Amino acid sequence: MTQDVQFSAEGNPFAAAEQVCATLGTLTDALFDEHTSRHPAASLSALRATGHPAAEALFGLPLAPNGPVYTALDRLGTVITAGTARPGTGERIADRAIGALQSRYGGGAVRGAIADRGTTSAALFQLPVTGEFADAKLRPPFAPALAALAAGQQTRQPVELPTGSGAEVRLVVPPGFHPLTSPAGHPGVSARTVPPLPADADPADRTTPATAAAAAELTGHLAEVAEELFSATGTEARRDFAVLSATLADLTHDAGVAYAGICALELDGRASDAALVISLARHPLPITALATELATVRRHAEVWTVLLPAGPAAVLVEGRTVPVPGPLAGDGQRRWVVTSAVQAFVPLPDGGTVLCAQLSTARPEDWELYTEAFAELLKSIQFGWDGEAAQAPAPAVAVAAPAVAAPAVAPVEETRTEEPQEVPVHLRGTPVRVPPADFNPFAPVAESPATGAHTTAAEPNEADRPKGTPVMIPPPDFNPFAMDSLPSPAGDAAPAVQPAAAPPAADPFGTTVAAEQKHDPFGTTLAPQGPAVPPPPSAPPIVPDPVAAAPATAPETADGEEDRPKGTPVMIPPPDFDPFAMMDVPSAPPAEPAAAPQADAPPEHRPFG
Repeated sequence: MTQDVQFSAEGNPFAAAEQVCATLGTLTDALFDEHTSRHPAASLSALRATGHPAAEALFGLPLAPNGPVYTALDRLGTVITAGTARPGTGERIADRAIGALQSRYGGGAVRGAIADRGTTSAALFQLPVTGEFADAKLRPPFAPALAALAAGQQTRQPVELPTGSGAEVRLVVPPGFHPLTSPAGHPGVSARTVPPLPADADPADRTTPATAAAAAELTGHLAEVAEELFSATGTEARRDFAVLSATLADLTHDAGVAYAGICALELDGRASDAALVISLARHPLPITALATELATVRRHAEVWTVLLPAGPAAVLVEGRTVPVPGPLAGDGQRRWVVTSAVQAFVPLPDGGTVLCAQLSTARPEDWELYTEAFAELLKSIQFGWDGEAAQAPAPAVAVAAPAVAAPAVAPVEETRTEEPQEVPVHLRGTPVRVPPADFNPFAPVAESPATGAHTTAAEPNEADRPKGTPVMIPPPDFNPFAMDSLPSPAGDAAPAVQPAAAPPAADPFGTTVAAEQKHDPFGTTLAPQGPAVPPPPSAPPIVPDPVAAAPATAPETADGEEDRPKGTPVMIPPPDFDPFAMMDVPSAPPAEPAAAPQADAPPEHRPFG
């Protein structure tokens, strides 16, 4: 899809599967004609729970834990099995299958390709193709069969699987579809019987017998489908279809496709075609967030949230324009085909995987016929789970070019790519925390109970504490390099004393305040009888004892008393201090320098309060 309305290939885990679906529509439009063998439209009859005993218990079928991926059941359809614990080995088998098919049909150039030009690949035919959104007026309606899924219904619990099985899904595909993927899946997906290799086999096949067996199985399956679809035509049409389908083998594996098939029907004497793709992809968003993301990014689509028996799902309906490359077109000219597409996203119970089922057709007159079959396919989905949540993928690390030797301590963050599937477009931004309406940024922070101090409103000292930041102004004779032994006022070195733990009720600014006194914003104590007298400029600092009730006047320190820092304590007013609010306090005349107060002086005559 175009980048302005569609996820990018890096951010959309379903983009590759959508390319496979669009490519299958291109093949049906370019290769199918009036000579193609077609099934009757009755083959897409709705699945009935009473029609088959296994319709409601697909996990009760006798399938081995690592057995076949497709199982055809009479009067029911084809049971598709896919799981997160069996992704496959990723071995390339397209070239092997292409070479075997060309040898099977006698060689020759496939339509649009030049004969004997080396290995045939999908890029030679300009495949895969990427569709684009059609005009909103060409969007198909949300069919009644799809709208009925939005009604409330009972859901099934996932079947319990053994530990290590991951999440597994099983569903039923109607018999009118022809699978273009191998019935046993990609190499490593299922345990297949590897036949003994002949003596003249390729030496490479002897090193990878399982991959050779998977390629041989895909070759035989595509030849069988081609002979069934083009039984009334010549060998060239079968070869073209089989080889072109084989070129998509590696693409379907990389896209996480578990099933890719096409439908050729005959309805009221006319031809009708459709393409169906079932895939698994990693996508951690919840279904509601995924539906919101789809509705936001795909503005031309109609998105509904429905409830399936397997759980909630998001269903999308849109119109797409799919290109038909010139090499595949009969006249060699590139053209465009308008298709109607429906796509369903069903999260698996592991919380990190999403089942994506999509169907597209270029026959808008048969839209209701295909949507009815698609709705029944969604109803047949059943999940199994071992109870283990999906692991988050590790962030990808880009490998730097070795042209310049980087130091060993180079930051790793510079080589990391962006977060995988990070955040949908409508959720991107910088997270912030909005404070409540009653938030006070200037309120004091109370100590947590874990520290042992409980601050309550009943404590008188908490409310009486002055506002501001305490600082100490050093005296003129302060020596910053003589910190080992602090000189006493008498001139001799006082021994260092270990500081003792301050009592809980001590004044934080080193002053002792009586219970009936009040503090002003500058840290001075106002006596009840008169204003406080500022200290003389030349008076030495006197630090009061926070424990004793009487002020400390003697410069000597008692045994066990902690040393006081030298300096003059001052208070820096807070930002909300109003200097004009203190006009009612009478100013005191300048005081003459006086001697230090005696120990028995009353509290109101203390110079420092």
